[in-house]
Amino acid sequence: MRTSSWWLPAGVEPAAGWLLASRMLRGFADGYVAVLLPAYLRALGLSVVDVGVISTLTLAGSAAATIAVGALGHRFPAARLMLAAAWTMVATGLGFAGLHAFWPLALVAFVGTLNPSSGDVSVFLPLEHARLARAAVDSRARTALFSRYALAGGLSAAIGALASAWPAWWSAHVGGAPFDAMRAMFVLYALIGGVVALLYRQFIAHEHRDRAAAGDASATNLDAPQPLGASRGIVVRLAGLFCIDSFAGGLLVNSIMALWLFQRFGLSLAHTGQFFFASGLMMTASQLLAPPLARRFGLVNTMTFTHIPASLFLIAASFAPTLTVALACLLLRAVLSSMDVPARNAFVMAVVTPPERAAAASFTAVPRSLASALGPTIGASLLASGILAAPLVACGALKITYDLLLLAAFRRHPVD
Repeated sequence: MRTSSWWLPAGVEPAAGWLLASRMLRGFADGYVAVLLPAYLRALGLSVVDVGVISTLTLAGSAAATIAVGALGHRFPAARLMLAAAWTMVATGLGFAGLHAFWPLALVAFVGTLNPSSGDVSVFLPLEHARLARAAVDSRARTALFSRYALAGGLSAAIGALASAWPAWWSAHVGGAPFDAMRAMFVLYALIGGVVALLYRQFIAHEHRDRAAAGDASATNLDAPQPLGASRGIVVRLAGLFCIDSFAGGLLVNSIMALWLFQRFGLSLAHTGQFFFASGLMMTASQLLAPPLARRFGLVNTMTFTHIPASLFLIAASFAPTLTVALACLLLRAVLSSMDVPARNAFVMAVVTPPERAAAASFTAVPRSLASALGPTIGASLLASGILAAPLVACGALKITYDLLLLAAFRRHPVD
């Protein structure tokens, strides 16, 4: 049965609500980890470059896991893969809370689910995207559902960024060491992973029940995704373009942006968290405009014509003479930079056949981890060398290049 509510758009199966709840919890955890990670690693005695390397390894590990889901995931029940990802999140949080040396942390970063960026680049993405696409009746419902999904993640990530100030508050009001409070935040990350596993169990049970009640013939074959076949060509082209965008974003993941604010303007951890909270709210609110814009102008136009101005504001921020001007440019960027997210996800799901959606989500998500994995080390190295404007300028210029290429290649491509 497909209904409409404040939580779910019309034409979407109720079971999708469990995935939205999961996205909210993971977004909250990612929101505070992205801000806390550089401060926590620096408190452990690691260098700026070490922070960049660990950020790179988190993204590279996510890419490897996502590739595995795309290439081999059809051999395993999707439900089992989702639960395995949730329990890996538990192990990741406990690993970062309990380890202190660079190499053990680097290993956990690579095999775990930590996300130092502003978006969802983990192995959760292809697993959830394929199920979300299946839960929508048509392209309009799909775009609306992905908008709600992005909204859930963005809003909770903004609140999570604000929560990154808790260690400083705890130290000031309770008297404990900020480092111990930061460790506790990684234990909380593990606990959130356990709750995500419980939500997945509820989703799996409700999905089967909803489809069986609706008389859906595929209800007995929910866990049978297929490898890429007829859609391979378009997926390869999209993945190639996403490589450019992802590498650019990797130069300025949230952990590197936090480092830039620390070094360029001496912003405190608490004030940095407040900035990411404000920018996250703006990014989240802007995503509500994606479905009406997509209906009016098309998915690809919505993606590119909002993304290009956002990149120009980012470049402007790199040359800002004061903190106020820089934050204003970055907030204006936030208003525009994420409207492409639900449109992009809906576009990928619309141009491939339903059995190929899990594989397509994996292979188009891989660049968002693999290509972006190269960026944090480069960005951190540029900051360590004193070229503070370089990561922002390079990120903005490369993203504009990606937008123009995407527009030229897919502006007139039909979707269902």
